[in-house]
Amino acid sequence: MALLHTPKKDETLTAPDFKLKNIDGAMHSYEDIKGEKGTVIAFICNHCPYVHAIIDRLVEDAKKLQKHGIGFACIMSNDAENYPEDNFENMQAFAKEHDFSFPYLIDETQEIAKAYDAICTPDIFGFNADDKLQYRGRLDSAGANPADETTDKELVNAMLDIAKTGKSSAEQFSSMGCSIKWK
Repeated sequence: MALLHTPKKDETLTAPDFKLKNIDGAMHSYEDIKGEKGTVIAFICNHCPYVHAIIDRLVEDAKKLQKHGIGFACIMSNDAENYPEDNFENMQAFAKEHDFSFPYLIDETQEIAKAYDAICTPDIFGFNADDKLQYRGRLDSAGANPADETTDKELVNAMLDIAKTGKSSAEQFSSMGCSIKWK
């Protein structure tokens, strides 16, 4: 079942910190990932068809944002015991298959998903350099459909605006995806 969340830009919400294991075994905190001009934290998983539909565009957009001083990481918070497609080994394979240029972290306790109020996969959060939430929404206007020349790169545009001004005035649209698989 697909879930929609209401996008909410909440300038009072400060990015919750974390210390999570990356697919290479190293531990990463929000501070480790934070970019000079902003940070994107995206909750994804390996098996969700909505994630599969956008993953290559997400990786491409992440690389572009990283070149502009924006930190980027994905977090997998699903219950990997009941959804083994999302286990650590499959996270490693998924990241390699899609050439991730950013950390892919496992939230085994699901505490970080709760701290961010993540609802679905994908659920994307964009913070400014002061770690205040400025963007929460979908990757782009194509959603789960293939992108074309008319696709509005909503996350990229919002984050580049945030990198320049600290804020985003762009309209934000709900992300659609599978529910996070809670324990």
